Formats: sequence, structure tokens, C-alpha cells
Amino acid sequence: MKRLIALVALLVASPALAQGWGNVAQQEEETGFSWTNPLWPEFWMAWTPATFLVFCGIFGAMAILTILEIRRPGGDERRGILGLTTTRGDRLFISLLGTAYIFLAWLGLVGQPVWWPLGISILWAVFCFRKV
Repeated sequence: MKRLIALVALLVASPALAQGWGNVAQQEEETGFSWTNPLWPEFWMAWTPATFLVFCGIFGAMAILTILEIRRPGGDERRGILGLTTTRGDRLFISLLGTAYIFLAWLGLVGQPVWWPLGISILWAVFCFRKV
């Protein structure tokens, strides 16, 4: 009787135990880093490493501006080369808007890679915060 119970238990459990053995030789192919693969595939927004870094940069700049505003209130208003009276937040907005136009124009006229418009955008932001 004990042998019969052991045999039945072995027969019942063997398909459950053998389910994974068919995939032993099939290893997942390792993929390298990609800027376009989503970080969290099941999430509602396609958070790629690039979009994550852009949002981190924007929120980091806003955090720095908040700290500067707490230290020296008033927004550091000045009249720049464009004839506008701007604050730090205005200059951040102008630099981000200009960056978007630089990247869109580059992608429309030249295409990939986008390292050159990144450099141009950094120069544009420096110009905005110094002269505008």
C-alpha cells in the first residue's frame, strides 16, 4: 500500500516537476543597454532611460531654482539682451523652449545622432542665463 501511494504521488508530481526541464537548454539572450527600451514595460508611460533623464534634469533645475529663490527671494529680475525683464524661472523656461526647438529642427533637418543639438542646447541655456 505504501508503495502504491508513493507511485501515485510520483506519477502525479512528475509532470509538475518536469515543466521547467524543457527550457533548460534555452537560455535567454542577453541584450545590451538601449536608450529606447522601456524601464518598466507594464507601466502606463514609456519611461525610457532618455525620458527619465530629461525629466530628472527638468525637476533638478526646478529644485535648484527653488533653493536659489529661498536664499535670495525676488527672482533676480534683470533686463537682458532681448529687451525683456526676466526672472530665473523665465530664463529656465526660455532655455527649455529653445532646447525643444533646437532638437526638433535638428531631427527634421539632419536626423540622428543628437549629440550636436545637445551641445548647442547647453550653449543656448548658458546664453539664456547670462544674457537674457
